[in-house]
This record gives sequence, C-alpha cells and structure tokens, in this order.
Amino acid sequence: MELIELQRKSSSWGKAVDEIVKLEKKIFPKHESLARSFDDELKKKNSGLIYLEIEGGEIGGYVMYSSLSSLSSSITKLAVKEKYRRQGHGEALMKAAIEKCRSKRINRISLHVDPARSSAVNLYKKLGFQIDTLVKAYYSSDRDAYRMFIDFDNE
Repeated sequence: MELIELQRKSSSWGKAVDEIVKLEKKIFPKHESLARSFDDELKKKNSGLIYLEIEGGEIGGYVMYSSLSSLSSSITKLAVKEKYRRQGHGEALMKAAIEKCRSKRINRISLHVDPARSSAVNLYKKLGFQIDTLVKAYYSSDRDAYRMFIDFDNE
C-alpha cells in the first residue's frame, strides 16, 4: 500500500480520477458528491489530492484539500472504501494532507463533518482538530455539520 499525491500531468491522472469518482459516487449522497465536477475541482491551482493505492492498483481511499488563502487550508473530502476502514488508512491520509498543507506554512486547517459520523469526528479530534461551531443545515435541511479546525504556530 502506498500514499500517492495525484499530479495533474501524470500518466495515471485519468485512471486515478475515474476510480476516485466511482468511489465518490458510492460513498457520498448525490447532493454531497463532487463526482460531476471532480476533475475540474482538482485542476484548480489551490487544490490537491492524495490517494491510497492498494496492491494491484486499486484505490482504497483519498483525501482532497485546498488552500483558501496563504494562511488557511481546508480538507474538502476524506473517503476510504468500506473494506479498508478501521485499518488506519483514514488517519494516514489525513496526516499526509496535514503535512502537505503545513509545508505551505499555513496557520489553520479547517473541515466540516456530520456530527453523526462519530468515527470521523473522533479521528479528527485525535489529530488535534477542535470543534469550532455547529453549522445548521450544512449538508441538507435536516443535516448539520461541525466546523472543526486545527491551528499551527509557524514562528
């Protein structure tokens, strides 16, 4: 298993994006999915993606992030295939994304998560994220989100 940063000009771009879009469609409800615009999102200069490649080339999960400004980044997606969950892959992907964002000397990383997804909330807390606020109707009229963040001192 290997964590790979998706490079826009790499020969694996099309195949990797296709696999990730399939995973995106399977894991997220249609109104939360970036499946239709995934390729466009990744082409943005301020975004990046790290994925987990399992032996045989299968993609086991991914994390997408973007730099909102020179001081702030956001984790926009984290997904791990069901058969690879609870094996530390989500944590490894998050740590890699955090390090990538920190390499840009940002001060804060933020994310949103459904409070009902307790395993995700607990993972983020384990990595040092704190709950900032509850955002009502973030995902849909009946689904809220915690806005979470982690701050860094870059002095």
